[in-house]
Amino acid sequence: MAYDFDLFVIGGGSGGVRLARIAAGHGARVGVAEERFWGGTCVNVGCVPKKIMVQAAEYGMWAEDAAAFGWTSMVKGEHDWAVLAAARDAEVARLSGIYGKLLMGAGCQVFDARATFIDAHTLDVGGKRITAERIVIATGGQAMKLDIPGAEHGMISDGLFTLPALPKRVAIIGGGYIALEFACLLAGLGAQTEVFYRAPLPLTGFDQDIREALPEALQAQGIVMNAGIMPRGITRSGDGYSLALSNDALCQVDAVFFCTGRKPNTAGLGLEAAGVAMNAAGAVIVDDEHATSQAHIFAIGDVVDRLNLTPMATAVGHALADTLFGKNPRRASYLNVPTAVFTSPPIGTVGLTETEAARLGPTDVYVARFTPMRHTISKRQGRKTTMKLVVDQASQTILGAHMLGEDAAEIMQGIGIAVAMGATKQDFDRTIGIHPTAAEEFVTLRTRTRVVGEAQ
Repeated sequence: MAYDFDLFVIGGGSGGVRLARIAAGHGARVGVAEERFWGGTCVNVGCVPKKIMVQAAEYGMWAEDAAAFGWTSMVKGEHDWAVLAAARDAEVARLSGIYGKLLMGAGCQVFDARATFIDAHTLDVGGKRITAERIVIATGGQAMKLDIPGAEHGMISDGLFTLPALPKRVAIIGGGYIALEFACLLAGLGAQTEVFYRAPLPLTGFDQDIREALPEALQAQGIVMNAGIMPRGITRSGDGYSLALSNDALCQVDAVFFCTGRKPNTAGLGLEAAGVAMNAAGAVIVDDEHATSQAHIFAIGDVVDRLNLTPMATAVGHALADTLFGKNPRRASYLNVPTAVFTSPPIGTVGLTETEAARLGPTDVYVARFTPMRHTISKRQGRKTTMKLVVDQASQTILGAHMLGEDAAEIMQGIGIAVAMGATKQDFDRTIGIHPTAAEEFVTLRTRTRVVGEAQ
């Protein structure tokens, strides 16, 4: 059968675009459809605009700290939301436009339309019938709200980037990384911010020492952390909203954000018509090669709900293109993937947590907690740095590294290389530190804090 395309990609986010570009470079005839915006969530309503707003919030703290360093004329004034929004939106538009240009420059055919399955090789793309030998689902995920009365009064994370002004009082529902990032940037820009989450500590799944250290840092910024308290319902109250809470209290706010998880964006794609299997959560089921239950249909990125990070999706997309069209079969590894949480201060992490490592056997744990040089001068409270190494006792291999502190994300990118290469504690010990930096602590940790885990 003659197909219209060798490869058709549904979704123009980071993973889908990388896959399409590389496949086209290998000589494949490639089509790509995107119904919302090129660059996907990360570029448009995720990583990029969020990081710009995080940086904006940091300037307020720096202005407050400047006097301790002799800058007496620097003062924290009133923040202009409109200026920030215009700069943020201009950068987002620029980056989103680049994605489309990159695809067309690579020779891909671009469709600004929704694509759905008619059958296993046929798609409806904006009302046009298109066939493809291979198809990749790269439609990402979408934010969810709690199923509570009045949920329609709350926003999902996308709503932050369309607000015309900064709300004075904000409720953040959720204890994951998006919730905490939003709490920090909104509080830093001047909003009274409260966070509500079910667990005793935020960031379920992260290392325990980091989870324990973070609330102190957030509370020092005036963020109210409500552990174990969740809303039962939301009602309109004057110009704002009233949250009825699980402890029978009421909370009055001007805006509510649901940061309560994301789900794979598979609804309405027609996967049943194509014979593509999903799990109970709606995620596409794939094997180690990212093939679905139909051998010629693949899925990558958040839609498979495996490790929902933009760089992971792009790595998988690149590897799949090389495998299918580049005569270079390979896989992108899901092991030891470094990542960051852009709270204030930020978190960087790679590898196993202490709890995960302890399940494998005896584990040496090294922890340092200190005030970084900047804040020995500024005297700002809640800015202690926590750094941690998790080490397999038998081999001395570094199993995990974790940090809460300024520049954690930048530092962890380098540490991630070492962990991915299988570096040992002795490799770290013989590396000369850069002084004076916080990062040098990773290579000067000498005193073991504790041993966890038991012999198998």
